[in-house]
Amino acid sequence: VQLQASGGGLVQAGGSLRLSCATSGRTFNRSVMGWFRQPPGKEREFVSAINWTGSTSIYADSVKGRFTMSRDTAKNTVSLQMSSLKPEDTAVYFCAAKGPFSPITQAPPDYAYWGQGTLVTVSS
Repeated sequence: VQLQASGGGLVQAGGSLRLSCATSGRTFNRSVMGWFRQPPGKEREFVSAINWTGSTSIYADSVKGRFTMSRDTAKNTVSLQMSSLKPEDTAVYFCAAKGPFSPITQAPPDYAYWGQGTLVTVSS
């Protein structure tokens, strides 16, 4: 079971990045998928989550209106389009998955499967 996040990098404030998370080893087509981030020296925090149909997504207040999460069930991938990036968005971003048929939640312990993280650095 693997979640592989990619797409991180260095971007100037106001710029955009698109993160992707590929899954392998099992299907997550019936699982809520989430994005979390861990800023330097801080705790891991919720960013976004999407239900297994892709019809419902929720966002942290800090990213609402700037980030959009989507999923492609045919390709077993989820993405996070990040726009209007700010220096405070700098963090290691992780994708995660819950068990099948679970409701959307925001707490990291609710997520059973985690990717390795990709670093996003936003310069001012």
